[in-house]
Amino acid sequence: MPPLKTQPNLTERVYQRILSDIVGGELPELARLIQDDLARDLGVSRQPVQQALLLLRNQGFVREAPGRGLEVAPIDTDFIRNLYEIRAVAEGLACGLAATRGAERAAKEGPKLIEDGRRAEREHSVERLIEADVKFHEFLYEISGNAIIQDTTQPHWLHLRRLMGEVLMRDETPRRIWDQHEDILKAVIAGDAAKAEELARQHITRTAGVLLARMTKQRERSAVPAQS
Repeated sequence: MPPLKTQPNLTERVYQRILSDIVGGELPELARLIQDDLARDLGVSRQPVQQALLLLRNQGFVREAPGRGLEVAPIDTDFIRNLYEIRAVAEGLACGLAATRGAERAAKEGPKLIEDGRRAEREHSVERLIEADVKFHEFLYEISGNAIIQDTTQPHWLHLRRLMGEVLMRDETPRRIWDQHEDILKAVIAGDAAKAEELARQHITRTAGVLLARMTKQRERSAVPAQS
């Protein structure tokens, strides 16, 4: 980690740096978080690090480690399942409203978002695929005309980004995801609210199914003792 320069809101900057490393996988599950080490790496005192870790613990990214200290919290399968159940409802509502209120903007701006995702797929760039995916969904929330949907779903992305790399570069998953995105966009542009809502719910449910299945398989592999 390159050191941070002193700024008025240093705690926020420390928080964002540690969060970014957790979400991006640089700090993996169960990684120990030593305040002195983090402070030294970031070139700050222990106080902003301590405050940042408290915020991250309250958000579920960090937990108490065995013995003492803190560690990066593992991704909880039940939490992700519950999160996707809520997201399926919010996503369906957003896309239905977008078809009613934002079809014109969808037709004007949506195709470029699809092309950005397709390009990231062709380039096999996980980072750009995640960025394109987030932008596509946030665009739909925006043109839904309901700001509360966007405010409600925003915190979810931080947790979901930790998982998306596991899904976005496996077999045909990226192509299928962007095929589904394109179908949703077409329904929104056509002003077909019922179809847009249905496709959005199906998209989230399918993605959750793939993600949870892979999480379960990974946990099972990790639990199998090595053969002598």
